[in-house]
Formats: sequence, structure tokens, C-alpha cells
Amino acid sequence: MSQVAAITRAGETSAPAAHPRLQAALEALQARFDRAFGARDNPWRNLGSLGFFFFWIVAVSGIYVYALFDTSVSGAHASVEAMSAGPTAGLMRSLHRYASDAFVVVMFLHLAKEFVLRRYAGFRWFSWLTGVPLVWLVYASGIGGYWLVWDGLAQYSIIASAVWLDWLPVFSEPLVRNFLTPESVNDRFFSLLMFLHIGIPLLLLLGMWVHIQRVSRPMTNPPRRLALGTLAMLVALSLALPAESNAPADLSRLPGALTFDWWYLFVHPLMDATSPGFLWALSGLFTLGLAALPLLGRGERPPVAHVSLDNCNGCGRCFADCPYAAVVMMPRTDGRRGHRQQAVVLPDLCAACGICAGACPSSTPFRSVEALVTGIDMPQLPVAELRARLERSVAQLTGPVKVVVVGCDCAAEVKALAGPDTTVLSLLCTGMLPPSFIEYALRGGADGVLVTGCLPGDCAYRLGNFWMEERIRGEREPHLRPTVPRERVKVAWAAARDVEELRRALASFRAELSGLGSMQGKAIRRLARQEVAVD
Repeated sequence: MSQVAAITRAGETSAPAAHPRLQAALEALQARFDRAFGARDNPWRNLGSLGFFFFWIVAVSGIYVYALFDTSVSGAHASVEAMSAGPTAGLMRSLHRYASDAFVVVMFLHLAKEFVLRRYAGFRWFSWLTGVPLVWLVYASGIGGYWLVWDGLAQYSIIASAVWLDWLPVFSEPLVRNFLTPESVNDRFFSLLMFLHIGIPLLLLLGMWVHIQRVSRPMTNPPRRLALGTLAMLVALSLALPAESNAPADLSRLPGALTFDWWYLFVHPLMDATSPGFLWALSGLFTLGLAALPLLGRGERPPVAHVSLDNCNGCGRCFADCPYAAVVMMPRTDGRRGHRQQAVVLPDLCAACGICAGACPSSTPFRSVEALVTGIDMPQLPVAELRARLERSVAQLTGPVKVVVVGCDCAAEVKALAGPDTTVLSLLCTGMLPPSFIEYALRGGADGVLVTGCLPGDCAYRLGNFWMEERIRGEREPHLRPTVPRERVKVAWAAARDVEELRRALASFRAELSGLGSMQGKAIRRLARQEVAVD
């Protein structure tokens, strides 16, 4: 590349390989929502946490409704109608209904987004597989809730469900016989339905807890503004279109015209249009297909993080920052005095993102050692190689304003920004960058450092951009030293295909740096006078 100082993308095998066309469509859609809500409050970037939020709305409103509900055949429908007539109870019943529908919507959107981004294989297999049973639990809970109203819709749904289950050769007597006459349904049956409608959501909550066990600091709460706005939307919808019941159930005749909830009950008309066997086949293929994706999506496993005990002081920063709990602290095995713990990498959980290397205090490029070896590092892009490449590329920069751009393999491709006055460094994840490298680049001759990566809330490795921002602001260790001029450091997150947005951010930053003048002279001498603290 002659004098074009560009550090090529490294470790591309570790970057998730998304479905290109679907990802482009997803990013275009997310970009529109970004303009309306902002990246941090974009619902598309908070689907998982919105699912938890809707679950708690359903739970709280459900407890209120249960307190007023009559669990008997003769009183169930009348008690629900009485609730609907009251302002508070009616609001809570409607919230229970619409939050349940919203839960289904975000569940499928979350599933679709993870599929498009191919986040179902490799180290993510556990989260994907534990999410598959949740689909069944959500529908079992929601459909059972409609039975409790005991109106015409409940009658239609429970008979259709019985016919569907009867297709399986496991019952000695057909279940549908229990719903042929009014006398066949009694209060004990309603107690069973209520038990199931409480028990299944508890199993769902347990499943959701298991689903997030292999991620550190799971995002279970949406941003405050998004949460309040979503709740206000649900309340407004509940007031404008309150949930209504159909006529009371009457097993002696067929129900008439019904108001329908297509989010939960679409399976019944589908079975009516086809057959119970077809619905079983479709459900089974859907479930098995989801469960098989981690096997079908298997590819070459990138090298995982490696610990050097000679350079690990047991500080635990890699343990604290790992997004997938792949680093654990164990008693030392080398007998090193003054240090009781050492980091240990669990290979099956390691995402090969390099965030741990960025967190290690020994990853500073200022260390005066013959061979730079850090406490925890990535074999495909060691910190020593990172330093060597940065030194060579900064030395080749020409022009009045020299800029180093640090990017991420999973975000906008920074290689397109390379030029005589711009060197680019693409990491496994932005969070892999030790903050001291920013100061090192400025002291080496760069006039500014632009840090970029995935948009907020959309980091391919969950926490990389979040940790990077905190390190630059001095809120997280290792942090960028306060003596580093912050006006020469810029953060500009960008979507994976939004190179033009990143190009505009670079042009704006370059204009700002032009007004500051070169880092040579007083500024660089001030930095050089600072004592470099090295572990």
C-alpha cells in the first residue's frame, strides 16, 4: 500500500458471519428507528430487555386480576366482566392482555434478529437452545389464560386444543369428551386451569433465567425512557381499546362470531384449515429446526484467549469485563508470592472477542520489556503485534493532520478510511483496545485518535463499546489517563454498513484537530513529562 498506513483487519474468523442481505435489511430498519428513538433507546436494540419488561407487566397485572377473579365455572365469566366495568380493574385486565401480546411480538423479533445475525452457533449455542422451549411455554401460558375467561373464545380454543392433543396416541380416552356437555366442566377443572396458568409462567421465568446464565451483566431492564414510553403506549392502548370478552361459554351449542387474538390463537384456524397432524408436523419441524441451527451453523472455531501466568497478577479485571463469563478466577497454581488468584479461560464459553486483553493492566504498550507479553491475550492478534503494527503505521503517516482510526471487525469497515494521513486499526472488538494505546499513538506522532465500533446496544459481543466508553471517560479500569487531551480523542459508533457516516465523522474530527494544531511541540512534551505507571 506504499505509504498508506493501514493495519488490515485481523481475526476475521472470529466475527459472526451474518446473512448478508437480511442483515442489510435489518440495519436499514434499525437505522430508521435510530433516527426516531436514538441508538440507545431503539426498541430493536433492546428486544431481550423489553421481553423481561413485558413479562413483569403481565405478572403484576395478572396478580391484580387474580385477586378479583372467581375460579368457578359459574362465576369466571361474570367476574371478568365485572373487572372490565371498573376503571382500575379494567385497565389492569387490558394491560395483561396487551402486554402478553407485546411479549410474543418481541420474542419473535428477538428470535428473528438473532437468526439474521447468526447468533446461534459457537459459544452462543447454550443461549439459543435454552430459548427454544420458551416459545412453547409462552404459548401454553397465553392460550391457557384465554380459557379462564370461559367465554365463547375459551370454548372454541379449549376444544380445538383437545382435538389437537387427541391426535397423539397417548390418551386412553379422547380429551375432547370432557367438553361435550355443560356438566362435564366443573370447578375442580377451573382450579386446575388456574394452577397451570400460575405454574407455567413460573417455569417460563425459570427458563428465562437459565437463558441468560452464560452472559455476564445481562440486559434485563430496557433504558428508562424506552420503558416509560412503552408503558405509556400500553396504557393508552388499554384505555382506547379495552379488552372485551365474548358471550359466555355454552357447551351445549357452537359459539357464534368471536373477537380473536391472532398473536396467540392463530394455531386454531390453521388447524381448522389443515389438520391436527399437519399442525403437529409444522410445530415439530419448527422446534427441531431451531434446535438444529447450532449444529448446522458450526464453523471453524477461532483461537480463544490465552493466559500467561508470568504476567497475570490476579487482579480480576478480565473476569469483570468478560461478556460471557468465560474467564474465572482460581487459586494460583504457580506459587507466585503476593498473588493468590489467577485467571483461567473456559474455552467453550470464550467468544474470542479480546475484551479481556483490553482489560488487562499488563497490556500497556509502554512496558519496557524485550518481548511484550500480557497477562491474557488473543493468539490471532497479540498485544505485542498490535503495538508493532501501530508503531510502523504511525511512523508512515504524512500530512498536516495525522489520525489513527481504531475500529471493529464486526462494525463499519474502517479499512475504507485509510490514506496517507490516516491509519486504521481493526480489532476483534473495540473493547479489545487498551486505553493506553490511545496515548501511545498520540505520543508516537498522531494528532488524534478516532475510536469506532458497533452502535450502542448493538455490540456483537454485547459490552465492548460500553466498556470502551467508560475506559475513555476514566470510569473503568484500565482508564485513559487524565493528562491525555480529550479533545484529541473522538468516539463515533457506526452501523456495520454505514461507512459514509463514519467518513463524515472522520472529516469533522479532522477539522477540529486542524484548529488545535499539531501534537508536536508543547502538547507532546507535556505528555512526555508524565511518569508512565507500569505494573
